[in-house]
Amino acid sequence: MAIHSSLRVVTLTLTLAFGAVACSGDPAQTAAPQTFSEVSVEELYNVAVDDLEQSNYATASTKFDEVERQHPYSTWAVKAQIMAAYSLYMANQYDEAVVALDRYIQLHPGNKDVDYAYYLKGLCYYEQISDVGRDQLMTQLALSTLKELITRFPKSNYARDASLKIDLTYDHLAGKEMKVGRYYQSSGQWLAAITRFNVVIKKFETTTHVPEALHRMVESYLALGMQSEARKTAAVLGHNFKSSPWYLETYALLDDPTIKEEADSSWYKLW
Repeated sequence: MAIHSSLRVVTLTLTLAFGAVACSGDPAQTAAPQTFSEVSVEELYNVAVDDLEQSNYATASTKFDEVERQHPYSTWAVKAQIMAAYSLYMANQYDEAVVALDRYIQLHPGNKDVDYAYYLKGLCYYEQISDVGRDQLMTQLALSTLKELITRFPKSNYARDASLKIDLTYDHLAGKEMKVGRYYQSSGQWLAAITRFNVVIKKFETTTHVPEALHRMVESYLALGMQSEARKTAAVLGHNFKSSPWYLETYALLDDPTIKEEADSSWYKLW
């Protein structure tokens, strides 16, 4: 999130009070002067911005919190809340950032920056997406949060990037299904493998994994001796992904010239 120069306020208000207490005229018993200072909300905010610009993210978050603590009913406090969450995000403190963003969304559902709060929350989950061999909870959370952003704020400046990230999360989830399907296939659990590959075809039909999923289904059907289902699946692959290397492998696997003719003219459904 860019820190605009317009957010910087140059006005500094300092109120200084000096007091001295003398006891019986004895210098040794004279209290040292005490200085009290009250810093304006603008200055508190700008100091936090300075730390953010210098990549002191944890410190910046704490100082933005101080803006809200000292001036809870000011417009600066609202800005400070989302800036504190952004600072936590930049510090890779994703869990804390999500908590802060949920609080912001709850307190300010009509604020002009609430779409950004949803977007930033989605990024917190998106940045934690792990490889397909691990649990995909963060992928699911990123997907649901980014979809909520687009649903609530379809004209948001962040909607387009959210949409691109949604496509990537779908591809990631499809990759997870493919990995599990291949495992079942290598273990000879053909029906379980087919079920996983069919999930890719049904739920993630726009991803790059579909041609391989169809090919793997052909392999599994052949292993089960289900020639007709293998042919129908190969025809779907040929009809939709004729230029894919996976179709060439499937065609070679079946070694049946009629399958190409069927693929050219027919549409087969797998469900």
